[in-house]
Amino acid sequence: MGKKDFEVANCVRVLLGETSDYEDTVTELTCNIDDMTPEEVGFATQQLFKAGALDVYSVNCGMKKNRPGIILSILCKNSKKDKMIQTIFKYTTTIGIRENVSRRYTLDRETNTVRTPWGDVRKKISSGYGILREKLEYDDISKIAEENGLSLDEVKKQIK
Repeated sequence: MGKKDFEVANCVRVLLGETSDYEDTVTELTCNIDDMTPEEVGFATQQLFKAGALDVYSVNCGMKKNRPGIILSILCKNSKKDKMIQTIFKYTTTIGIRENVSRRYTLDRETNTVRTPWGDVRKKISSGYGILREKLEYDDISKIAEENGLSLDEVKKQIK
């Protein structure tokens, strides 16, 4: 701090510590790919979901040398980041991955069962922040529609 005496302290105070991880912090991993077929990207996407990805999506983009390519984005819990990185390198041709850490805000979710003449249908309910949303499970209503020669809209109207 030196030997000269000032009216106020001539120093900088630093506090070191650790913060706990925000309970719903997620990591987004992205990479650019210009040398994989759509089938290979689809397979990699399946493997990423199996490894625990919360979401995986791709966006078309233009790359160097005027090549069409994709940006592959993977959202995962921070605790799964290393597994996702390993999976990305294993199932894609990328040689680099970018990382962004974000806080995520989600609605609370629950699933109820609705009894219908055709069998049980799952209903997903999302709520929070003054919002309430209800949605019938697509797989359930599409199966009913197909088996009974109905449109999705006809099934939805009869269930609600």
